[in-house]
Amino acid sequence: MSEKVNVAEIFGANVFNDAVMRERLPKSVYKKLRKTIVEGTELEPGIADSVAQAMKEWAIERGATHYTHWFQPLTGVTAEKHDSFISAPDSTGKIMLEFSGKELIKGESDASSFPSGGLRATFEARGYTTWDCTSPAFLKEDAAGVTLCIPTAFCSYTGEALDKKTPLLRSMQALDQQAMRILRLFGNTTSKKVIPSVGAEQEYFLVDREKYRQRKDLIYTGRTLFGAMPPKGQEMGDHYFGTIRERVGAFMREVNQELWKLGVSAKTQHNEAAPAQHELAPIYAEANLAVDHNQMVMETLKKVAERRGLTCLLHEKPFAGVNGSGKHNNWSIITDDGINMLNPGETPHENIQFLLVLACILKAVDIHADLLRQSAADVGNDHRLGANEAPPAIISIFLGEQLEDVIDQLCSTGEATHSIQGGKLLTGVATLPDLDKDATDRNRTSPFAFTGNKFEFRMVGSTDSISSPNVVLNTIVAEAFKEAADVLEASENFEQAVHDLIKQMLADHRKIIFNGNGYSDAWVKEAKKRGLPNIRAMVDSIPALTTEKAVKLFEEFNVFTRAELESRAEIEYETYAKIINIEARTMIDMASKQFIPAVIQYVTKLAKSLTAVLAACPEADVSVQREMITEASDLLRATKEALARLIELDDLACTMEQGREQALFYHRQVVPSMEALRAPVDRLEMIVDKELWPMPSYGDLIFEV
Repeated sequence: MSEKVNVAEIFGANVFNDAVMRERLPKSVYKKLRKTIVEGTELEPGIADSVAQAMKEWAIERGATHYTHWFQPLTGVTAEKHDSFISAPDSTGKIMLEFSGKELIKGESDASSFPSGGLRATFEARGYTTWDCTSPAFLKEDAAGVTLCIPTAFCSYTGEALDKKTPLLRSMQALDQQAMRILRLFGNTTSKKVIPSVGAEQEYFLVDREKYRQRKDLIYTGRTLFGAMPPKGQEMGDHYFGTIRERVGAFMREVNQELWKLGVSAKTQHNEAAPAQHELAPIYAEANLAVDHNQMVMETLKKVAERRGLTCLLHEKPFAGVNGSGKHNNWSIITDDGINMLNPGETPHENIQFLLVLACILKAVDIHADLLRQSAADVGNDHRLGANEAPPAIISIFLGEQLEDVIDQLCSTGEATHSIQGGKLLTGVATLPDLDKDATDRNRTSPFAFTGNKFEFRMVGSTDSISSPNVVLNTIVAEAFKEAADVLEASENFEQAVHDLIKQMLADHRKIIFNGNGYSDAWVKEAKKRGLPNIRAMVDSIPALTTEKAVKLFEEFNVFTRAELESRAEIEYETYAKIINIEARTMIDMASKQFIPAVIQYVTKLAKSLTAVLAACPEADVSVQREMITEASDLLRATKEALARLIELDDLACTMEQGREQALFYHRQVVPSMEALRAPVDRLEMIVDKELWPMPSYGDLIFEV
């Protein structure tokens, strides 16, 4: 039996949260800090010194020896540089433990060492990390000891955003300002702030670490570049929501405890669709905090897995032929006094504010579908999106029967008079209660689905930061709110104006609504008729960042400058090329040093066996052995030819100048060549002796955890 865990006692124990600040800070300091957090006012230097002193004492009491400005550069992972609290020794050799307000607020990092897309030259090293006081500091416990982590933004010497956090904070501010205009128009005088709320479901795979270490492709790329499917995959559906194995359960238990101490409200855990695949989901939090928490979740999953002899795979498609992993981004808009602007109520046809908000979101997603698609673009997602396991690459919105019916009424007659109700679900069993049934079913094939009081953006890749999709969502909806508020504030008859505006937006943008099967070929054809973009590849999505439409949007709301957008596009192209190059080189290495020698050994073994049989019994039928030798030799030749072609193309790609053309060459030439090399090797895996095959199979990896 495992020891009992008091969740209430450990939750947030390693977080310098509001309760700790209230307890440890002077009352006047606490009030001014809260004003900065809530209202966005500038923090006074004297206040920063008081906060730094209290934060240092709290951290040291819990064993901290170092502090770090914890930030999220454009690498997609977090970064940190540790400094100890010690000062220079005095004349007696004694040291003091120091941490000032200046050290809390601002740190300096080597900005040239992080992706900047040309914003910083190599010789321009200076960059700054700046304390984000809206996200609480926390303690990280690991083999390095205890470290005080201070969430920060990261910007260049000249002020450009070099991270994922700065644009997120800007977008939240833009959404807040425009949403408040909408609320005021409807007579709300009590709410003071609107905050996007986010819950990110995290999918992942677990494999045995020793088996992982035997696969160069997993080590270097995070996915299997070769591998034949085992006799059984996920066909039976027995893994989904199945009984959690002991080893995995122990892992989940430790993960939960680590996250709870960090204030992450890890709520749901279960087996996902594929063998060895699992999911962790938290309770919703403010978008800024949710982004930080998701980074903590990914880091904790990897850290705990290593402790337990496992490896956590966060790649979107670690195994071909089975479900890949995503990260559903559940997004809603909440006021500071608890009003959910996406709550339709019992009678949505009468909820005019909700209908306006809904119409604005439809407009935003329709106009900026390319940007929303790009926000979920990464190399791993190219293997996932569009398959019958994940949303299609076509952006559409699922609303369900109830809301679609209300929209039909508004568009056809000019008014909505009723809303479909859910009724009762009859179980047919006397001892079981009849259940209240929702008015609308769910649609798991939709990339952007309304699920009662929120939208679920299901395209996001499992390894991605959720900052980018939320930056886009916040900004495009802010634009739609602004345009609606501009019209309504200038109207003489508000009720008539809002009615006409809702009807107009719904009529103009209802083409984005699709409640059917997003996996079907029929939808691909229908989407084309509607003029909806079908952007299947990452490299084809990147231009959306730098269109005049995108530049105008982001500059208007001070989320990105043109230079920041252009830099991000450049980084995306470079990232794609680098990742495909690493994958290609890994395949070349594995084929040359592992697979070809193994097959030669196998063919030689067969040949020796054939010779021995004929020597012992010349009249024996050795046709099977001959066929096996011929088949293996033919596949070996195909492997060698495909390998030579891949080497040629990858070498050529490496000589090209970094940027769009290089990325396109990798996508159009190198990737198909990689697939051509994989095909014969995977066939060889099915005929070569397991003892001779140089690495664990799919079956070894996903069924033996």
